[in-house]
Amino acid sequence: MRVSMILLVVLLLNLSACTYQDNMKNNNPFFVEYGTPFEVPPFDLIQNKDYLPAFEAGMNQQSDEVALIINRDEEPTFENVIVALDQSGELLDKVSSVFFNLSSANTNDSIKAIAKEVAPLLAQHRDNIALNEDLFKKVKAVYEKRDELELNPEQAMLLKETYEGFVRGGANLQGEAKERYREINKELSVLTVEFGENLLNETNAYQLVIKDKSDLSGLPDFVVDMGAADAKAAGMDEAWMFTLQKPSLIPFLQYADNRNLRKQIFKAYINRGDNNNDSDNKEIAAKIASLRAERANLLGFNSHAAFVLDNNMAKTPDKVYALMDRVWEAALPVAKAEAAELQKMIDAENGGFKLEAWDWWYYAEKLRKEKYDLDDEQLKPYFELENVKNGMFGVANKLYGLSFKVRDDLPKPHPDAVTYEVFDKDGTHQSILIMDFFPRESKRAGAWMSSYRKQQKRDGENISPIITMVMNFTKPTAESPSLLTFEEVSTMFHEFGHALHGMLSDCTYEMLSGTAVSRDFVELPSQIMENWAAEPEVLKSYALHYKTGEPIPDELIDKMNASKHFNQGFATVEFTAAAYLDMAWHTLETTDLQDANVFEKDAMDNIGLIPEIVVRYRSPYFAHIFSGGYSSGYYSYQWAEVLDADAFDAFKEHGLFDPETALAFRKNILEKGGTEDPMKLYMQFRGQEPDASAMLRRKGLL
Repeated sequence: MRVSMILLVVLLLNLSACTYQDNMKNNNPFFVEYGTPFEVPPFDLIQNKDYLPAFEAGMNQQSDEVALIINRDEEPTFENVIVALDQSGELLDKVSSVFFNLSSANTNDSIKAIAKEVAPLLAQHRDNIALNEDLFKKVKAVYEKRDELELNPEQAMLLKETYEGFVRGGANLQGEAKERYREINKELSVLTVEFGENLLNETNAYQLVIKDKSDLSGLPDFVVDMGAADAKAAGMDEAWMFTLQKPSLIPFLQYADNRNLRKQIFKAYINRGDNNNDSDNKEIAAKIASLRAERANLLGFNSHAAFVLDNNMAKTPDKVYALMDRVWEAALPVAKAEAAELQKMIDAENGGFKLEAWDWWYYAEKLRKEKYDLDDEQLKPYFELENVKNGMFGVANKLYGLSFKVRDDLPKPHPDAVTYEVFDKDGTHQSILIMDFFPRESKRAGAWMSSYRKQQKRDGENISPIITMVMNFTKPTAESPSLLTFEEVSTMFHEFGHALHGMLSDCTYEMLSGTAVSRDFVELPSQIMENWAAEPEVLKSYALHYKTGEPIPDELIDKMNASKHFNQGFATVEFTAAAYLDMAWHTLETTDLQDANVFEKDAMDNIGLIPEIVVRYRSPYFAHIFSGGYSSGYYSYQWAEVLDADAFDAFKEHGLFDPETALAFRKNILEKGGTEDPMKLYMQFRGQEPDASAMLRRKGLL
């Protein structure tokens, strides 16, 4: 039997070699070293036809590598099993990183079709590894000897995560349960792709086209100019177009006097995926929740949330609910008071109507102007994209000694992208950073950080990371550069925090490097960066008027500080309602299919969400949990807010750019990835456990 297996492995390797040679003849860029500086993917050479052959070869290669691990005659060791597994699948990682980054940021019909085809194949491939009994025996043999191996903390964590990954991946399942587990994963892989595609289609399908100039009443010049530019780009003259992309949607809701048009665009936004058409997501969301519950039951958990949280800092749904309940009890009365104040403003204007969700942004902006003599129109001229970016880089330089150099000679994933080489304080190469700022139909909404290559160490060599930040900010127009709201400035600093987590990683094993940490810890590096964006000392360095170059005046900074708690009831309730909705879907202990709209209404009624506020993400467009990685994890932003408020206090206590505090944060948080328990890492930095009070005080909710 052993001889037969070895012959089979040799045959597979020979077949892989033939496949490799055949693909080489087709000049597939994935099958050779890229030959670019720092091995940045040659985006200009990669064609859609290259993906499927590369995926196939990558899966075959990793299968061969796994077979070699299984068929080694020598005793299982940390190196020949655990490290070998971590280093397997290099080609598959190579093609996956390019394909899935581009499918989010620059998709097309061909890529969508490939995604649907490859999703079940990848799910099957992952299961073939995770459910391989012979491989699990090898992993388990090493794990059972863990106390004898004298492993360092990172090695011990890799062994723990590998073993538990197999257990959580169904390795202990038998017979029909194992086969059903495979079927569930395959089906989920397709449904989550479909959910994301439907949402993109729904977002792109809507256009509010205005031809009567009177309907632009209330809109600032920058919003009007943006609408004209978008209409012109769509081939319409003498018109203004507004879309469901946030840079277009939010200013329209804030400033448009025409209440009917505000209602129209708002309803279009909140009904995405809920239009009973080919892009409807209600049944898909319900099916995903059902399958996840069934899979959790197979693995011995009461619910998907119990399964997910068992591997997070929170550990249990009860602890998540305890945090959310504390926040909700503080925020809901504030939101109700805010609603009453907005209603008073409507009544004072003889509006003659009850405050609705599509009115909140408009009247909140008017009230902010009335209370603090402040609005986004005053601030945006000071938040020109390039200046904000340079200010952000300046913060990284002061904290960690990093410097950034534009590299126009490197390939780009899209013409809009800008690529930087990042240097450490001693001038050595640290990372490549690719930034992509503006919305387009081929890009999904939102903002995110990802990687084309994660940091790791092999054979004594450090493999530096290639990190990407993707945003959807207002495009420049003929009249003005890209000007940001302060919320967008905060978003940029947030994603840069994730990028720093990836760029400054100093780990040995890819599985643990960079942002490979528990979901409720990963937002700490991102959210703490937002704090610097609002500090007066930092604002003065980057908030420069795009016409005059004058720094933002103290008067405006004082107004920003005075208004920082304004509308926090709304913002906190809107967010926390989404976290409750996520948990409601994923604490289901039944596999019965739910009516998504009825289920959502019941969940929101249960927490007492007021009708003037719509949950931030309704189920049919809640991409974080139904097509992203945040199922049972949307609460993690709030959990991390507790951490970041407490952590930033350390900087406030010792100085915004105190070298020792910055070094401690870098060494214990940013460099460590998932190599140690997150609370241990946090305690090593802070010296104490965090308390939610700091976060609630910062929001003005205590």
